[in-house]
Amino acid sequence: MLSSPLHKKVALIVAHPDDETLWAGGMLLQHPEWHCFIISLCRATDLDRASRFRNALKVLNANGNMRDLDDGPEQIPLDNQLVQITILELLPRTHFDLIITHNPSGEYTKHRRHEEVSKAVIELWCAQKLKTDALWTFAYEDGNKAYFPIAVPQADFISTLPEAIWRQKYHLITQVYGFETESWEAQTTPLEEAFWQFDHPDKAKKWLDQGGIINA
Repeated sequence: MLSSPLHKKVALIVAHPDDETLWAGGMLLQHPEWHCFIISLCRATDLDRASRFRNALKVLNANGNMRDLDDGPEQIPLDNQLVQITILELLPRTHFDLIITHNPSGEYTKHRRHEEVSKAVIELWCAQKLKTDALWTFAYEDGNKAYFPIAVPQADFISTLPEAIWRQKYHLITQVYGFETESWEAQTTPLEEAFWQFDHPDKAKKWLDQGGIINA
């Protein structure tokens, strides 16, 4: 894992409320000393989901913010500049030790919003509009819908969560967010969390140009 100060200033940038818990909730629960700010680009006017997001932030010991970019089932492409502007408006203007976000290929097959958020974050870092010492992107795949998302074995960092931490994470998904135990979200909730790690924007941009695909 990349070295950094004990009290990290961390930003987590996701498309939807619950993404932060599904893909990195265990990491956040294991690091209560982190000063974490979580933003979700969608569902701010979904009163139920937004309320649950705020409750999840309390459990994760984080602050955060939301917007309401289109999240319809058609997944109509969003303007990249709009996504970038929204991210900059939601985040505190500060230098982060670490930013965590989606992978350019997403975490499963397929959600366009995950891919768009990843692209925007990486391009903002390259343009020096986001200031961070390091960037991590989630590292999961589902075999083209063959199974629930799992950690990519080749990921730079994989953490098998202690049972107590995983149970807290599962509680967030099923009780705080309210997903049924038979839901996709509850059945997905990874026991292993995985990340690709970048210490320079040029490396992340190369990964973006490859589509975030292994051995591209």
